[in-house]
Order: sequence, then structure tokens, then C-alpha cells
Amino acid sequence: MSPTPTVVVTGAARGIGRAVAERLGSQGARVVVNYRSDMAAAGAVVATIRTAGGDATAVPADVAVPEQVQRLFEVARQRFGAPAVVVHSAAVTHFTPLAQATDADYERVFDANTRATFATLRAAAREVADQGRIIVISSGAAVVPRANAGLYAASKAAGDQLVRVLATELAARGVTVNSVRPGPTRTETVAATMPDDQLSAITADIPLGRLAEPADIADVVAFLASDASRWITGQAIHAGGGMF
Repeated sequence: MSPTPTVVVTGAARGIGRAVAERLGSQGARVVVNYRSDMAAAGAVVATIRTAGGDATAVPADVAVPEQVQRLFEVARQRFGAPAVVVHSAAVTHFTPLAQATDADYERVFDANTRATFATLRAAAREVADQGRIIVISSGAAVVPRANAGLYAASKAAGDQLVRVLATELAARGVTVNSVRPGPTRTETVAATMPDDQLSAITADIPLGRLAEPADIADVVAFLASDASRWITGQAIHAGGGMF
């Protein structure tokens, strides 16, 4: 793999995606920072990467729309060359009892999570360089049943299956495909929307005794993006602090 690989990170304007983009950028990668609508936040990520010695560009795209995904990869190739690493982090969360979930809820969650994962993996399979790395940010919800998380969990579990299949399809090219299943993580969304008592209850269930920070997950992704992970493919790596 090139010492200055091209990396595409979807959903990179905030949360885990941002931490991943900044982590890989700090290693000298040329990072395509994908965002859907928050141009200012994406610009801040680009600035941080450049300050750390990497190079980056921000590219808007709704990755649930296949045409926009294709354009994202075209821009990446034109600016930096064929990507060596693709990290799909864009997603939405949704928590509603199944009995109260609407068809509109289903469509929104599966569009944003499953359809977007499919579209990104399809494009990545066509665009990633030989010996490359494709990594999907999944969720511990895919394996730990929790009330109100049915739609979210199912949409993430579907992505894990796409990962396993694509790993077998790209193995002959030396491309590895894996997913990472974070546990509860202290992202901006969690901090802004979850009451302190809920955070405390969740933390009590984590054997390592704290919520993950986005940087914790980014370090796992950095390993999977490296040559050191060359013999790992088709796996869902649990990163839940022992919670699952």
C-alpha cells in the first residue's frame, strides 16, 4: 500500500467518521472527507488534517443516493487517485418500539443505513486499489437486542452481511473487507440527546467502565486500514469495551 494512500471516509464531518478521517490523515493519508450538508464541519476536519501534515478535500454527497456516491468516488480519483482505503461511517440512529414504527421510519432508516452501505460498498468494490481496505462502521446493536432499536439494529445487521459477502468476492485482489461494531460512544449526538441518568445506566453495563470515545473506534479502524491487518477479512470486530 502507498505510504500516502488515498482514503475515502463517508459521514466524516462529525462523530466516529470525523475521528477516523483525522486519525488516518495524521498518518499522512490524503483524505476525502465526505459530508451530506454541514460544509463548515467538514471544512474544519480538512483543516485539522492539513495541520497534522496530511492532505484532504471535502466532498458533499448523500451516500444513500447511488449517483452521488459514484460522483464522490470520481472526485476522489480525480483529486488523489484510486482509493487504497474506504471507510463507510455515514448513518442515522433511530429508536422506536416496533409496534409504533411507521413505514416512513423504516424507509428512512434503511435508506440511510442499508441502502447507503450497499451503494458505498458497490462503488468501493469497483474503485478501490488492489490490496486495499474497505471498512464499514456497524454497531453493537446488530448483535445485542435492545428494546426500541429494532429498525436500527436490522439495518446495521444487513450491512454486516454485505461485508461478509464482499470480502469473499474481493479476496482474489488482496482487498480486505471488514466491519467494526462500536458500543455506546460519546459522539456529539449522544452528548446532546441522552440524559445523564441514561448515560450512567449504559456505562454501568460496560465492563471497561466508560463510554467509548470516537478516537477509540478510530484506532480500531486505523489497524484494519493498515498492512498489519492483511490476514483479517470478512469479520465484524467488536469494539464495545467488553459489553458484547
